[in-house]
Amino acid sequence: MAGKLPQPRLSLVARVEASLGDPLDFGITTRGRRRIVPLTSGTLTGPELNGRLLGEGSADWQILLPDGTALADIRYTLQTYDGTLIYVRSGGVRHGPPEVLARLAAGEEVDPAEYTYRTATRMETAATEFDWLNKGVFVTVGAREPAGVIYETYLVA
Repeated sequence: MAGKLPQPRLSLVARVEASLGDPLDFGITTRGRRRIVPLTSGTLTGPELNGRLLGEGSADWQILLPDGTALADIRYTLQTYDGTLIYVRSGGVRHGPPEVLARLAAGEEVDPAEYTYRTATRMETAATEFDWLNKGVFVTVGAREPAGVIYETYLVA
């Protein structure tokens, strides 16, 4: 193999700001504390996509570990202003110092720089004008707010 490999570049695709419903708490399972947190509605804004998050079928199927770390399995549906549906699935982790995670769990406002919330994201759509979403590799940076979450998704080029 000759030559240096290209360094990856990130470009912002969109930002989702979502409201959350009451979590379904399954309690402690063999994998940790299982919760399903509904994403009830939200906005989609960005240089590449604009529209809204649909509450139907949108939630974070998460596992909370004893130290407060959250293992995220987030699935949600976006709808662009022209009616295009986009299925999104993100898997990742939210972790940080125990005292910061305790503040998040208590519903406090916490600066996202105090913890890490990252996911690998895949998107799927039937719309030919957005076929690049089907083929893209994406990373998402998240932030938890008292009543919602924010996801900024980037295309890796």
